[in-house]
Amino acid sequence: MKKWIRFELLIVLFALTIVTFESCKEKSGSTSKELALNTEETKKVEKKSPKKPLSEAFKKYWYAGNAEITSYKLQQARYGELREGTAVLIYVTEPFLPEVQVKADGSNASNVPVLKLNATKKYLTGIYPYSIMSSTFYPVHDNQHALKTSLSVQEWCGHVYSQLNNREEFEFTSHSYFEGEADQNLKLDKVILENEIWNKIRINPDNLPIGEIDIVPSLEFFRTKHQDMQALKAEASLTTSNGMSSYTIDYGADIRKLTINFTTDFPYSIESWKEEFKSGYGPSAKILSSTGTKIKSIKTPYWRQNSNKFIALRDSLGL
Repeated sequence: MKKWIRFELLIVLFALTIVTFESCKEKSGSTSKELALNTEETKKVEKKSPKKPLSEAFKKYWYAGNAEITSYKLQQARYGELREGTAVLIYVTEPFLPEVQVKADGSNASNVPVLKLNATKKYLTGIYPYSIMSSTFYPVHDNQHALKTSLSVQEWCGHVYSQLNNREEFEFTSHSYFEGEADQNLKLDKVILENEIWNKIRINPDNLPIGEIDIVPSLEFFRTKHQDMQALKAEASLTTSNGMSSYTIDYGADIRKLTINFTTDFPYSIESWKEEFKSGYGPSAKILSSTGTKIKSIKTPYWRQNSNKFIALRDSLGL
């Protein structure tokens, strides 16, 4: 009888040990993995480049609890013709989680402060409308590439979505209604992103890349041109005259040339831009110039202004 009781006790103790081990393993294993990832990500960020200090002017302008919203008159080349429309650049600072690569809801030691740009375009192609939006999250300390950039395009034929994440490599994902594009997943070596240039200008244009560069053109370029995602060679230059600076990325006459014009002095406001590229298909394609010209700029906490009483603010932006 005593032997049987002793045997039962051994079985119970063994079972408890297994349960405890498995429970601890699941709990501590998950936590350790997350901590390891956070530590590795932090190390990678620190190894990229030292954080560049923020000027007092930058802090005062970008951390006042407002976003900067600027409207533009748009002339967009599409299908071999120029289309009238509007564009809006919305800049705002926010905390960003580098691991999951989304806006952080709260304070966290691993948060990366970013300057986010949401850029929108709206124009008509005949009977149907185009709506384009891109989002780019760029570290305010200007010490690494954009952590993430994404694009969505909607029009009556369908819609597409693309996203590039900055991890060990650039990870690119795209979803399209076109048969030849469909769902794509690929990785790219890290080089300059055209999408991040618009953020770099607003932080410190002195750090813009100059000369012959390898650069990934904008996500909008690849999607509207229906071309494969890849880095291209380009010539980049920066000129200044009478309080205005112009940054040009020239991919070559057969591809595209982009010029962004901004104020030479802080806050380096983007006043206009110009894109020159072939628009249309086949031998009838011709070089046209898409342009954006500033209408009005305001600073306001738009996320708190979703009541109907704030609709008048759109009039002030000429929208």
